[in-house]
Amino acid sequence: MPSTELDVQLDHERAHLATSRAALHAMRLRAEQLYASGASIAGDPFAAETLGIALAKRVAELADDPSTPLFFGRLDLGPEKRLDPVPDDGATAGRFHIGRRHVTDALGEPLVLDWRAPVSRAFYRASARDPQGVRVRRRFGFAGGELTSFEDERLDRGEELGTTSRILIEEIERPRVGPMRDIVATIQPEQDELVRADLDTSICVQGAPGTGKTAVGLHRAAYLLYLHRERLRKSGVLIVGPNQAFLGYIAAVLPALGELEVKQSTIDDLIARVPVRGTDPVATEGVKHDPRMATVLHRALWARLARPAGPIQVSDGAYRWRIDEGVLRRLVDDVRREDLPYTLGRERIRARTVALLQRQAESRSGESPPESWQRRMGKARPVVEFLDACWPAVTPEALVFELLTDPQLLGRAADGVLTAEEQAVLVWPKPPRTVRSAKWSTADLVLLDEAAGLLERQPSVSHIVLDEAQDLSPMHCRAIARRTTHGSITLLGDLAQGTAPWAAADWTESLRHLGKPDAAVIPLTTGFRVPEAVVALANRLLPALEVDVPPAVSLRHDGELAVRAVGDLAAAVVDEVRAASAYPGSVGLIAADRQIPALRAALDAAGVRTAGLADPDDGAVTVVPATLAKGLEYDHVVVAEPAAIVAAEPRGLHRLYVCLTRAVSRLSVLHTEPLPAVLTS
Repeated sequence: MPSTELDVQLDHERAHLATSRAALHAMRLRAEQLYASGASIAGDPFAAETLGIALAKRVAELADDPSTPLFFGRLDLGPEKRLDPVPDDGATAGRFHIGRRHVTDALGEPLVLDWRAPVSRAFYRASARDPQGVRVRRRFGFAGGELTSFEDERLDRGEELGTTSRILIEEIERPRVGPMRDIVATIQPEQDELVRADLDTSICVQGAPGTGKTAVGLHRAAYLLYLHRERLRKSGVLIVGPNQAFLGYIAAVLPALGELEVKQSTIDDLIARVPVRGTDPVATEGVKHDPRMATVLHRALWARLARPAGPIQVSDGAYRWRIDEGVLRRLVDDVRREDLPYTLGRERIRARTVALLQRQAESRSGESPPESWQRRMGKARPVVEFLDACWPAVTPEALVFELLTDPQLLGRAADGVLTAEEQAVLVWPKPPRTVRSAKWSTADLVLLDEAAGLLERQPSVSHIVLDEAQDLSPMHCRAIARRTTHGSITLLGDLAQGTAPWAAADWTESLRHLGKPDAAVIPLTTGFRVPEAVVALANRLLPALEVDVPPAVSLRHDGELAVRAVGDLAAAVVDEVRAASAYPGSVGLIAADRQIPALRAALDAAGVRTAGLADPDDGAVTVVPATLAKGLEYDHVVVAEPAAIVAAEPRGLHRLYVCLTRAVSRLSVLHTEPLPAVLTS
């Protein structure tokens, strides 16, 4: 195409971008005006508050970031796909610009289509072999929010660039600065199929490093909110990540896509009922996270029931009513067979006992006693004493406290389930005097949540995205299952990156404990972020990790890898970090947790700006403990002393695999000790 014609088309696209930005500004202005006048048009204070919340959310959704392009692609559809009448000049028939949000003009005509709209699907899935009615697919290149170039694929003529698209590659390889960003401009067909999976479908994505599994999960959450907004607004979407550093890293993705109400939580924060003030030995942690503990807790709870030991007599001030022992026994047995949560069963016993008393009162007087009489009978001492004897009240904390402080009670509940050695490591060496004084550990949280699930039903969330799920224990999975009884899940993980003592070796068991045994397991093996040289180094570890996952492959051939033996680790780290800082993008230093203070002090002494995960600072080198590196990415990563990372924990090789795959441009490995043999073999 002659350059003059290219320039003309580029000018047209820039004009459309300016028009779209002005239209988005007008949409936000209208929303702000409605927000300002909302109180005067609402019928009552409650309606005014509800309307105000909705309008404030709408104003926030319409915020424009001038550094981010409003659209990244365009579709020109053939006549068979056009939804609008063909205009006289035929210039814009079936033409749609695809972007992060829907933008309309003053008449409501679309200037930019949301990437989640049905028409937009073809932007990601159309190909020369299957054009899906697309004549031309256009990708736009941007710099700082300004449109700089475009690239056309004439699918109707069999032209397709695929992953050789210059604009696509530049977007994928763009330096990583700050938190994770969305990938709406670069979603690949296999990723798009997962993103657009039905709400009622649970999926498990086994993704090698750099394959975009986290982005797939976040974009699926955004897609489901777009498609089922009213349904999900009631019961919600939840993102569960491994730690707060990871959640902070991904926090900007969904707001950039206009989704502001998705909750995020770590698994420990999700199930926390009490403050964590204690720690457990590794052996004790392992037993507490074992799914057999669910059986132990179930036995301990239901062993509290007892048969009625006699009749009860209840006076209402006028008459004394009697319920015989046999009737009470049948009542307790009937409720027990209904398999209700424990607390609901106790209240049903109370209700049926009051109903028996009410029937006697009605038979004598010929009329039903008032509700106040029924409430008074439910609280009468003989009724409460009968309940406490046969179906005693208990809290999750009290149930777990009794198990961990009473070896005999634990022995009865764990008989034939846990070995004597396992029971011994569970019992507190110095039992606290009361539940209130107990110093609960992180591992106790799963026991308390399991106990709470036995006592009462958990509210169900419509959809939960579980990231880095390979480190969820079976008891963690059971906790999630209780919260998705009527919902679905997107499980994301990489078995090779499992670092917890209870890390999954395959997804079958995890899905069973999650209550989704039929969920499909879909592998993603093609990496778009981690360079080929880095992937090849990390793949050397796979045979030693004892997991059945295919080796990752990468489309990136531009990365750099350096592995160097050094004499002075701290001095070498300072020099390497300084060299890395000369390149564009972010720099991360990853080392064993115990080495972090000394290495950060060396960088500070050399005048190198540093930041931690808790205090991020653009332009500074982020110092990352190896145990918190999972899920994070940096353009240039310096991994210090692999041997120390491996020696720090039982699954140290898995941890090293994580650390080596955090780089998206350059990786430098510095060591004074010999490298693990599996890396050099």
